[in-house]
Amino acid sequence: MKNEKSGYRAGFVGLIGQPNAGKSTLMNYLIEQKVSIVTAKPQTTRRRILGIQNTEKAQIIFVDAPGLVKAEKGLNAFLEKEAHEVMKESDALVAVLNIDEKESEGLEKVLALVKGAKKPWIGVITKTDVEDKAHRILIVKAMVEALGAKCLQVSCKRDGKEGREHLLNEIEQLLPEAQAPLYEDDMFTTENMRQLVAEIVRERCFENLSHELPYQIAVQVRKFDEEAKPCPHIYADVIVAKESHKAMVIGQGAKVIKTISQESRAEVEKLMDEKVFLELKVVVKENWFDQERFMKEMGYSVNDKR
Repeated sequence: MKNEKSGYRAGFVGLIGQPNAGKSTLMNYLIEQKVSIVTAKPQTTRRRILGIQNTEKAQIIFVDAPGLVKAEKGLNAFLEKEAHEVMKESDALVAVLNIDEKESEGLEKVLALVKGAKKPWIGVITKTDVEDKAHRILIVKAMVEALGAKCLQVSCKRDGKEGREHLLNEIEQLLPEAQAPLYEDDMFTTENMRQLVAEIVRERCFENLSHELPYQIAVQVRKFDEEAKPCPHIYADVIVAKESHKAMVIGQGAKVIKTISQESRAEVEKLMDEKVFLELKVVVKENWFDQERFMKEMGYSVNDKR
């Protein structure tokens, strides 16, 4: 840990936005590490993920929240609760506003919730590289400034170090003063390797499976043997909600699950900086997303005490 510093700041910054607003991409960009999965499909983040960025003046703990949804039961109810708890528990908030949002009401909803949380906040406009929507940047900026907050813009694809540092400097100013960092200053996430591997496999499922199927999939690492030779051995279950889904995930001649496995292994090897053995097994657990016991086991329970 660092020693106590004059003017040092530390705290939690909740990233709040619509599904597919680019919250996960933004967090990975800001901390320069991939800890949150990113796909073109909306609503892929299922629980809060912490990403930690340390600077000389601050420790910023970004909290990637699920996109804002409305539901009363099951997995979607958990997602709604997670997003609202992140707003409640964060020290500051970033309203993540994507210019490719179809309806302005979605952005207005985000702004109303963030403003209503009565926390220090700024707006960040994402996906500014979407050229046919560029005219919306000034419109969204005016919406934020009308509520008395600062508004920045970013393209995580095109903006490099300078854009990242500018955003971090502005976000630092929102944090409370602190005597020292809240986490060890060499950490970039609180996720353990098993959790990161499960998320990588789930991301690859989203990328290789069509329509609604990925939303009814969960991933659970059964065994993680770091002492195995000649490399770590990882065994994970890809859990589907219906028997009919199993064949779709496996694919003809096991082609689909092989692709998911190969792509996942490549990502895990990048993360661990070493070769790994990864075995995936497709398991049926009927309507798992409506089973409170299993939801709790996976960390998706609306009744969890935090």
